Amino acid sequence: MKFCKKYQEYMQGQEKKLPGVGFKNLKKILKKCRGDCQAHKGFHESLGSGTCPDCCSVCDGTFFPALLNEMSAVVGCFNERAQKLLELHLASGFKKYFILFKGKLKGNHTALIQEGKDLVTYAMINVIAIRKILKKYDKIHYSKQGQAFKSQAQSMHIEILQSPWLCELMTFHINLRETSVKSRKAPALFDGCSLTFKDGKPSLTCELFDSVSLDVDLTCSICLDTVFDPVSLTCGHIFCYMCACSSASVTIVDGLKAADPKKKCPLCREAGVYEGFVHLEELHILLSRRCHEYWEERLQTERMERIKQVKEHWESQCRAFMGV
Repeated sequence: MKFCKKYQEYMQGQEKKLPGVGFKNLKKILKKCRGDCQAHKGFHESLGSGTCPDCCSVCDGTFFPALLNEMSAVVGCFNERAQKLLELHLASGFKKYFILFKGKLKGNHTALIQEGKDLVTYAMINVIAIRKILKKYDKIHYSKQGQAFKSQAQSMHIEILQSPWLCELMTFHINLRETSVKSRKAPALFDGCSLTFKDGKPSLTCELFDSVSLDVDLTCSICLDTVFDPVSLTCGHIFCYMCACSSASVTIVDGLKAADPKKKCPLCREAGVYEGFVHLEELHILLSRRCHEYWEERLQTERMERIKQVKEHWESQCRAFMGV
């Protein structure tokens, strides 16, 4: 079965209508464009150029804007659903019942697993759809603009593989697998997903569908140690919470939400990445279990630093109040 048909059947088979890639419509756009591009092939070769002609209706505002909107809707839907699932998994007491009532989600173990599996399938089939349509675009246009579009999508944070919630789902899968009853095998969200250590440095590795793989480095590039109380900035880079606060020139008391919008990620130098940060709570649980001794040592160190910063904050507040 061709992927286009398989994708259409999957999207139509969902109980609730979900955002997706207009794979069929995008293929029609490319089909209309094929004739023009074939006519310009000799022109490209004579110039030694691999780009589309200026008159190409696909390149000047039809294909990429449509795909951009669809990718944005898909990643938005994925992030929202993943966030609700993980909030429910980590919630307890009244908060859990409130989330269940508000979101009408089932809170039992089996339902959580199934929702996780559905999310992973939804994410990966759309990743593959985007990859295939961009590959077809480049083939028809004798260009590499499809590949360049991938980089643009990453810079706009609409690439699912870049989503911090995918990282959290991977960790959610490992946590469920490790805490499940030994006599009963937990259904898998991912194939070959694991926390690995190389030279003492941890990373999340996962073999996804159709040869799509993901490798998430869990070493903070600021303190050069395993991330503690991990947060992901909107650019996708992961740091210790306290290290991220330091790089944003804010105190623990103020928090990352107080960061200046102009502050840049210390790794990729992208601005405005602190406001939408995500606390990776599932990852926090996994690392605290797997790196227990390190976690306890780091916990004591950071507790002292937090107390110091809180004390300095209140002293400065008192001085300001007294007019000193």
